[in-house]
Amino acid sequence: MTTDITITPVHGKAAKRTFLDLPFTLYRDDPNWVAPLYIERFEHLDPKKNPYFDHADVELFLARRNGRTVGRISAQVCRLRSEIYKDGVGQFGFLEAEDDPMIFKALFAAAEGWLKARGMSRIQGPFNFSINDEMGLLIKGFDTPPSLFMGHALPYYAPRVEEQGFVKAKDVFAYDYLDDAGMTRAMNLAHQKAMAARNIRIRPLDKKNLARDLDIIVSILNDAWSENWGFVPWTKDEIAALGNNLKMLVTGEFIAIAELNGEAAAMAVSLPNVNEWIRGLNGRLLPLGWARLAWHLLAKPPSSIRMPLMGLRKVHHGTALGATLALGAIGEVRKYHIARGTKRGEFSWILEDNMPMRRMIEIVGGRPYKTYRIYEKPIA
Repeated sequence: MTTDITITPVHGKAAKRTFLDLPFTLYRDDPNWVAPLYIERFEHLDPKKNPYFDHADVELFLARRNGRTVGRISAQVCRLRSEIYKDGVGQFGFLEAEDDPMIFKALFAAAEGWLKARGMSRIQGPFNFSINDEMGLLIKGFDTPPSLFMGHALPYYAPRVEEQGFVKAKDVFAYDYLDDAGMTRAMNLAHQKAMAARNIRIRPLDKKNLARDLDIIVSILNDAWSENWGFVPWTKDEIAALGNNLKMLVTGEFIAIAELNGEAAAMAVSLPNVNEWIRGLNGRLLPLGWARLAWHLLAKPPSSIRMPLMGLRKVHHGTALGATLALGAIGEVRKYHIARGTKRGEFSWILEDNMPMRRMIEIVGGRPYKTYRIYEKPIA
């Protein structure tokens, strides 16, 4: 293997397009990779459009050999995360490369050097860009396509990363759920109990009061997840960006809010698995891709959904009432999708040691089918 690899930072629109183009070459023979939409990825990398940049410093890098692009990586320091944890951890993400240890070595050397120059002593990832975005390296479950906003990878990525001295920091799971036998007895009882209780009300998202309901959802989320590993709260601008996505993608019934004595206590958010609709578009909406996507969004229920956000206020954790509230919210979302003919869903992502959530998902019939790993190591 030769070592004639050059690493350059990504500056300008042309370099960003090269950064985004690389996976199309790497995954050309992988039937399970789903090309992301260029327009969405460009906006994600744009400091003017992605509110993550308001509290983070980022550098993107490309690896080239003899003028040919062979790898990419990002390095980022989230100031909001640093204020919370004060642990000297910087992060990497967007890792893609040909199967050559020297390419991985050069990419990580660039990322680690950039982070070290900013006072970081450890590197952790992948995060694209944060724990609230696409995160983790797929290490199990290569035989199925990823769901919306979940990652895919080539099987050699994990060995190449581990060769650079990285070790496991945390695993997260994606659960597959197929509703082919109806609601489980436990879920049915919890849902019936929730719907019958006088002091419990489960309602859909009110899009006419979207800002109010978004505040409720994120308030529950930030409370429920506050003690989870790596948690970073959502900012107001990130909440607004979430609202823009929800307005385009969902009806109110995709989301359920459970109220106890008039106070919001639990929520469940589902999204259509748009990846099923954009497969074959090669990342582009023109000339006819936009029409296909619009038809799916407006006229055809999704064949599968993803539930990325579930939350129960901490005061109810570990209680029978809490289980009733959470399962009641999930049950309402499920009932809506079943009535439209959607029977498959994904619960993701779930921390490996979040046993209450894992048990709840397994009670309703979910099974873990993909594993994503967060790696870390000291910066030399």
